[in-house]
Amino acid sequence: MADTVSFTVPSSHGPRTVTLAYRRVGSGAPLLLLHGIGHHRQAWDPVVGLLAAERDVIAVDLPGFGESPALPEGLAHDLATTNAALAALCKTLELDRPHVAGNSLGGLLALELGREKLVRSVTALSPAGFWSPVERRYAFGLLTAMRQAARSMPLPMIERLSRSAAGRSVLTSSIYARPARRSPEAVVAETLALARAEGFTETLRAGASVQFTDDVPGLPVTVAWGTRDRILVRRQGVRAKQIIPRARLVRLPGCGHVPMNDDPALVARVILDGSR
Repeated sequence: MADTVSFTVPSSHGPRTVTLAYRRVGSGAPLLLLHGIGHHRQAWDPVVGLLAAERDVIAVDLPGFGESPALPEGLAHDLATTNAALAALCKTLELDRPHVAGNSLGGLLALELGREKLVRSVTALSPAGFWSPVERRYAFGLLTAMRQAARSMPLPMIERLSRSAAGRSVLTSSIYARPARRSPEAVVAETLALARAEGFTETLRAGASVQFTDDVPGLPVTVAWGTRDRILVRRQGVRAKQIIPRARLVRLPGCGHVPMNDDPALVARVILDGSR
């Protein structure tokens, strides 16, 4: 079960209370984990145990995803507001410039936190924001189709599909290169998380104008990309390296868009190496 924490975030209509769900395990330097759009903090489960052996790991459900409610009226599901909420989360939990690792949307948020010097290091796994207009439209179309499919399937059908490797591939092959490795229970949970994500539509809409164009000087940055990413194609990693020239660019062989499931040992090592 998740813990929850509430805090206030400023808005044009005065302070608003935001509540986020999170799970905290391990010991060592603090490491904040941020998932992608439509996912939840359990996306990190394959690597949490490996990371917790050396880090104080805080895996959070972003606003409007997983067990975190949507942002209250007056707050937009955009980068600025979400990062303000994450900064307030760190302050409330007394995390002084934690390391941060993020995947997809979470990778973009991690880079934004790094650009604002709110973290010690950034590891971004297939981060959003380095797309061309055509690549962005393709990714958003695929994400929208995945969401519609998840919402259209009754729970018994999801559960039945999850029981076979072929069925898990039907449900999750867009994000995993090796969907058979994911447990049936995890596949059911993340399919429901996608279907029920209150923040999905607004977050996707806010991302339509997003492009990451700034360097992130003064702290270690790692950008890692799966060679079998079907949502954000890996040439976007080359663009990220051009924009953040001192970043370490890492290839994740055989991994899809959410690489934590496909090769937990490799991903954990990349995160640990990047957060020294």
